[in-house]
Amino acid sequence: MKKTIAMLLIITALYIYIPAVDSQAAPLPPAPGTSAAAVILFDAIGGTVLYERHADDRRLIASTTKILTTLVALENNALDEAVHIKPEHTNVIGSSIYLRQGEVVTVRELLYGTMLASGNDAATALAYHTSGSVEDFTKLMNARAQELGAVNSSFTNPHGLDGDNHYSTARDLAMIMAEAMQNEEFRKIASTKNITIGSRSFTNHNRLLREYDDLVGGKTGFTRAAGRTLVTAAERDGMLLVCVTLSAPDDWDDHTSLYDWAFSQFQGFRINSSDTKYVTMPVISGTRDMVSARPSIDFFLLARKSDDLTIAIEAPRFVYAGVIRGARAGRIIVKNNGEPVSEIPLVYTENVTLDESERLRGWEKIRWAWYFANSRGGVNYGIAPVY
Repeated sequence: MKKTIAMLLIITALYIYIPAVDSQAAPLPPAPGTSAAAVILFDAIGGTVLYERHADDRRLIASTTKILTTLVALENNALDEAVHIKPEHTNVIGSSIYLRQGEVVTVRELLYGTMLASGNDAATALAYHTSGSVEDFTKLMNARAQELGAVNSSFTNPHGLDGDNHYSTARDLAMIMAEAMQNEEFRKIASTKNITIGSRSFTNHNRLLREYDDLVGGKTGFTRAAGRTLVTAAERDGMLLVCVTLSAPDDWDDHTSLYDWAFSQFQGFRINSSDTKYVTMPVISGTRDMVSARPSIDFFLLARKSDDLTIAIEAPRFVYAGVIRGARAGRIIVKNNGEPVSEIPLVYTENVTLDESERLRGWEKIRWAWYFANSRGGVNYGIAPVY
């Protein structure tokens, strides 16, 4: 399946056929069972839930907390900022990168220590450096979670150790992870298998990065009360999926089997507004001979591989000078199994002013319109196949 469509064509309408595996849609095979007390498989681009069970149950989440910690720290600090380690940074139990009082490290080192080695001391140091205290940092965490729609979550620390009012849900964690994966630096950190920064070397606890080719990030977690928690992201066929399992003894196998199921049944289709020459039209009496149009918005569709997807692009065969950048130039119609599912406006990518030396009188405009219509099929709108 094509991820983007960018064609320079002087035509009125463009029909693109995206091959289907089977024109007769078969029943969707059920998702595999999992060991998780709560689970969700989530389309991180379009927001479609592919599978869920008890996804809104509030549960302890252990170190998957650090996904939000890292995102908030990234959004509020520069990577090369110096952090002076104080006693309150190191006075935390559990997994550690063994920060020493008095040493100076960078925000970058703490971020990798938080995500790869799951250092509770690293997460605490980030909280103090960002906000001055754990309490103030968790205010930022909770505010950011609310912004993302993660309304069934409460964060009281940056590391994920069990707390009476520290919890989230599989759905909320999926939304937080989906947002975090849009942050280029977070994605880089979360996908790193091994790294040496300063005097420390870190190995990512997420073993699926080494065992599942499509995995692009994630965070592990464990406490006795929370059980095994795991949040991962995987990318294939134009899809970015997020999987969350809470209290799942067989979490590695759970994530692998859910991704295998989803990638075998679904595909992603994307239209990018950055495709600046999606369609190009001749300009009459202009200071330029041609003008391009692009989609006005980004578009993503998650579809079954058995679906029959078609696209029609409707745009004039030609335009008269006086074109305004950003003005509507036509539309893209996306159909799934013959039914329209979305319409995306096309807009001009540039201004084209009137060339006074080429100004046409009314009868000449009629003559040019007749010429273009007849030389290109005799209609202003239509559908033409592309092979």
